[in-house]
Amino acid sequence: MLKRLLRGGITLIGAAVGYGVFLLFQYVAGETELIARDALTEFQWGIIAIACALIFGLLFFLITPIISRKSAAFSRGLEADIKHLSAQDLLAGAIGLITGLIIAFLISAIFSRIENEAVSLALTIAVYIIFAWLGVVIGARKGKDAIAAIAQVRRAGFRTSGGKSQTDSSPKVFDTSVIIDGRVADIMKCGFIEGKIVIPEFVLVELRHIADSSDGLKRERGRRGLDILNKIQTDYGIEIFNTSTEKGLDEIPEVDVKLLKLAQSMGGQVVTNDFNLNKVAMIQGVKVLNINELANALKPAVLPGETMNVFLVKEGKEQGQAVAYLDDGTMIVIEDGRKLIGQTIDVTVTTVLQTSAGRMIFAKPK
Repeated sequence: MLKRLLRGGITLIGAAVGYGVFLLFQYVAGETELIARDALTEFQWGIIAIACALIFGLLFFLITPIISRKSAAFSRGLEADIKHLSAQDLLAGAIGLITGLIIAFLISAIFSRIENEAVSLALTIAVYIIFAWLGVVIGARKGKDAIAAIAQVRRAGFRTSGGKSQTDSSPKVFDTSVIIDGRVADIMKCGFIEGKIVIPEFVLVELRHIADSSDGLKRERGRRGLDILNKIQTDYGIEIFNTSTEKGLDEIPEVDVKLLKLAQSMGGQVVTNDFNLNKVAMIQGVKVLNINELANALKPAVLPGETMNVFLVKEGKEQGQAVAYLDDGTMIVIEDGRKLIGQTIDVTVTTVLQTSAGRMIFAKPK
């Protein structure tokens, strides 16, 4: 029944379109003197009008199934696209639409001077449609970048009362490794990390997969990460960012790339202890807070020639070497110390190697 009503309605629309075509033809024929208006009687004009209405009505009646299928496919596609649009995209599109309509209004004022009302009306409608479409497209595609750029300029330009830039409190995006590590909770307790804490939803999913792993060590690390996350949530509060609403992010399969794109779009900083992620972020210009670099920076300075008292734990890789560790986990390689393994001795520092992965100290027995 509903399909019949729909088909009947489309048929009536077709008849109306046919009658409109007849009126347009009658107007053009009269203006161009193609057919003199007096050449046909009112009855004959009426017959032509009815014929046009019937032809177009029949045409629309026949193509109704095609229109129905295309409309259903279009509505499904539109619904899917709207689901992936974020509130920021909708806002940018609406602003673009309003801007386009304002520009169209200003341009259409020129067409009001045209004496032919039909031509003036057609041009005005065309200008409104074109600029409305351009406004929505440009706003949806570039509006988010413009909003992010404006926000970044505001953060860079405005200063707080204490003289610090607003970038100091930019959002901090945590990755999986830093949550599992656990030290970030203590660092936050000391006040070294400030601003909004953002946990992407895909990081939570990855953390849950680790916690459900069949490997006992991975499962323990994942559960510890969830405990750390609950502690941070209780003490400081976190924002769970749903990336499924961001079509551009949702289509990226790589977790690290998705994390960097999110931080870039938010104008935030990535908090991690992943060495490779840190390098990729530097290439892409994303700011990173590396927990391992912070830990290395806080280690006491050791200079060549300094004397230390250490306990020799095990053999080194090279012949005659022994290995000891400082309280902070720094490894010390003692030359000619293999025969003294298991003893606490005084050593003299010979070389200190500092890398982004950590610090290594070489020494010899005193």
